[in-house]
Amino acid sequence: MANHLYDALFGRHEGSTADFLILPDGSRLSHGGFGAMAARYASALLGAGLESGDRVALQLEKSPDMLAVIAGAIRAGIVFLPLNTAYTPAEISYFVADAGARLLLCDGRTETALAPVAAAAGARLATLNADGSGSFAEAARAAAPGPVAERAADDLAALLYTSGTTGRSKGAMMSHANLLSNAEVLVDVWRFTDRDVLLHALPIFHTHGLFVATNVALLAGCPMIFLPKFDADQVIRHLAEATAMMGVPTFYTRLLEDPRLTRDLAAKVRLFISGSAPLLAETHRQWEARTGHRILERYGMTETNMNTSNPCDGDRRAGTVGLPLPGVELKVCDPAGRELPRGEIGTIEVRGPNVFKGYWNMPEKTAEELRSDGFFITGDLGFVDADGYVSIVGRGKDLVITGGFNVYPKEVELAIDALPGVLESAVIGAPHPDFGEGVVAVVVPEAGAPLDEAAIRASLSETLAKFKQPKVVAFRASLPRNTMGKVQKTVLREEFRDIFAS
Repeated sequence: MANHLYDALFGRHEGSTADFLILPDGSRLSHGGFGAMAARYASALLGAGLESGDRVALQLEKSPDMLAVIAGAIRAGIVFLPLNTAYTPAEISYFVADAGARLLLCDGRTETALAPVAAAAGARLATLNADGSGSFAEAARAAAPGPVAERAADDLAALLYTSGTTGRSKGAMMSHANLLSNAEVLVDVWRFTDRDVLLHALPIFHTHGLFVATNVALLAGCPMIFLPKFDADQVIRHLAEATAMMGVPTFYTRLLEDPRLTRDLAAKVRLFISGSAPLLAETHRQWEARTGHRILERYGMTETNMNTSNPCDGDRRAGTVGLPLPGVELKVCDPAGRELPRGEIGTIEVRGPNVFKGYWNMPEKTAEELRSDGFFITGDLGFVDADGYVSIVGRGKDLVITGGFNVYPKEVELAIDALPGVLESAVIGAPHPDFGEGVVAVVVPEAGAPLDEAAIRASLSETLAKFKQPKVVAFRASLPRNTMGKVQKTVLREEFRDIFAS
């Protein structure tokens, strides 16, 4: 019986005594030990009434157990939905209901808040804590290893929800082949082997930390220094043991603030990779001066995993995201979908085995963004230079990327506009030295309404994840508009471009 993704990532390591996870306390978990955990979690999923093809939603703290649940879901043929730990119950309720998840796994601390969410969606609720405790962990420990389900390359493996430009999030359907093909290419392009040690401080509810970092390590057979989150002290402590690190720009800017980051500390590392948000040219320069290493930038998104990468061996050009990966076709098009010559700016479209199957229960949206010939319209604006290097110059649909997370302004605007005393709002991104971009909200109050920034922030904290909440709330009598009545966000971006500079 064949399971396309499980066999390649996990089954090949069955019984291996080689290290897989190196934990902050110095303990180690072998590939074989992890596989045994995954097998018991597969059984626990089946014991909870799920069948092959059903969906399980996970809002869990990063831990070996969370990763084992994901591996167990793949083993059992169950589709998993990893959810940002910052999401509020109101946000979680949409994901669980839309996906038709039959089981919601959460941290014990959020069980009370999420119990009505699960009940409303007709889903079971179980707990799994970062320390390996919780009702679902107990069920797994009491279970015999679950079977390996037969799953083909085109079968659905995961649903990853993206923020929606109209306030409605979209579930990107990722197949077994989507995930495996991309990992195989990255292992080759980035020269990963079982002799590497990957420093992993990324979250695993996100493409970057899960499908890029973790899958590459699994396929290469190399261990990961598995940190629960980015912590400069922990990263500095473990950097001397690592040969590679993947991060977002915030990782690198914060490490540069630490005098302990030296050329000697980074001497063993062969590769620093950055993605999820643009890396400032100054950060490139400072990192190379401090460590002797040039950061490798790449470009991907939820719907496609990785599309391009600067070369491992060769010219890594700051301000670019490198060259299309092997097997990935990339073109820049005008609004009518016609390919533009090199050097001209347009919308980036990509095609390849990495491109998703479409949006869950959204055939119309799928048809809008996924062409019949297989090209996906990314919504990102960019160009390809004479040497084939891709540069991203902007993003369609006003997407803001802050700290590696996507924020769609419309979702934030809807939350603000619903507040008492608000007439309308416009949300933009402004350059931020730490997060890449910071969310800025420009609010027009109703006549005589006593609005203040603190009150708006307090209200939004109940409905929006922290990374979506504005870092600045400014008040204006009106919003700039063109002759058609459309808000001119370019004007606002210019006005607030230096708001985080001081």
